[in-house]
Amino acid sequence: MLFCSLAVTFALAAFASGAAAASLVVKVMSPDGTPVSGAVVLLHGPPGWKTPPAAKFIVDQVNQTFTPDLTVMPVGSTVTFPNSDKVSHQVYSFSPTMRFQLPLYRGTPYAPITFANSGIVTLGCNIHDDMIAYLVITNAGWFGRTARDGSWSASDLPAGDFRIEVWHPRMREATGTVERALKLEAAVSGRLDIQLMRSLRPEPLGQKPRSWSGY
Repeated sequence: MLFCSLAVTFALAAFASGAAAASLVVKVMSPDGTPVSGAVVLLHGPPGWKTPPAAKFIVDQVNQTFTPDLTVMPVGSTVTFPNSDKVSHQVYSFSPTMRFQLPLYRGTPYAPITFANSGIVTLGCNIHDDMIAYLVITNAGWFGRTARDGSWSASDLPAGDFRIEVWHPRMREATGTVERALKLEAAVSGRLDIQLMRSLRPEPLGQKPRSWSGY
């Protein structure tokens, strides 16, 4: 796994609470402090903690765009790739996590694909080069994406040792993550500020708006 350079400010504010569960807020920022929206946050819990069960997902193709353009899912989940456009598409991935190809088609002629390994899968279309999407397959107990203010939160967490991974499609190392470890105590509200050392790569000129567009 690749690691990006980053600066981290970590503050745990313990306070009296009626519940034994902990909570955590993660905020991802650019080098100048601008919030980074659309980043993927993976929170790995203490040893033995159960991961979410596999689920079924759909990545459609509408107006020559993958919808959604970024999906985070548990290991073992399946994805169906319908084509709702009037033109044909040919979906593929050359990513080491999962290589596959769905030859030229319309509608939904292919069975769902199972993603059995954790990692990042980049999707493309052999017919339309500007079509791109990502699948993030994980065994993390909690996961999500940062909001417009760069924050993501989790609650009802057990006490123990955690590992956090953060990834964004426009990070300088596109296949890597930034990673940090932390320890949460019961009834503690935690906050982790992650400030990237390098700015995100700029969006290509003329590219369609993505869920990770903006900063």
